[in-house]
Amino acid sequence: MKNRISKPKGQIVIAPSMLSADLYNLGSEIKEVETAGADWLHLDVMDGHFVDNLSFGPAFASHIRKNSEIPLDVHLMVTNPSKFIEPFAKAGADLITIHLESEGDTHETLKQIKKQKVKRGLSIRPNSDIMSIRPFLKEVDLVLLMSVNPGFGGQGFMPESIERIKQLRALIKESGKPIWLEVDGGINKDTITKVVQAGADALVAGNAIFGNGDSHQQLRELKDIFKN
Repeated sequence: MKNRISKPKGQIVIAPSMLSADLYNLGSEIKEVETAGADWLHLDVMDGHFVDNLSFGPAFASHIRKNSEIPLDVHLMVTNPSKFIEPFAKAGADLITIHLESEGDTHETLKQIKKQKVKRGLSIRPNSDIMSIRPFLKEVDLVLLMSVNPGFGGQGFMPESIERIKQLRALIKESGKPIWLEVDGGINKDTITKVVQAGADALVAGNAIFGNGDSHQQLRELKDIFKN
């Protein structure tokens, strides 16, 4: 299976969050952000147990894959991620991120993702110790730092996340491995620059893109911030 996600090379990636898209007009929403230069599409998968919300299944991911070649960034906010990995890999995921706080052996679950020939990500909640992610850095392609409590879109950015991003960037540098540092939660025109300056190079944005009626224009404006 072709994987569309490369190693980080100094560029800033913006991944529109499909949780905030107009699902009744999904095809046109995807086309709007695709033509605006979306780098990845971010898909939040929630089981109603790990977080108090329900969202998309593998069939939804498969539908997106049939309509777009944009890399699909799948974030599993679920209690038992191991049972979701193969279905989402078969549906076309290029990257699957699990939570450090989920049940099961994290090392084994990351191996399971690798077996599917999909990029591996590991996410950490706002209240978890940054250092707890250190033992897994050699096994991942991406670390996702939540800058809001996971489960619902439209929340405000937690200011204390800036220091956590800096700490995580230092750990990634220490590891010597090219690892994406993705940040999800409250990313908009007011927060995006300081998040990147702190060390993030992949940004998930939902309401900032889809919440103002013109997703193409909103994404272009975010991308233009880093044009030069």
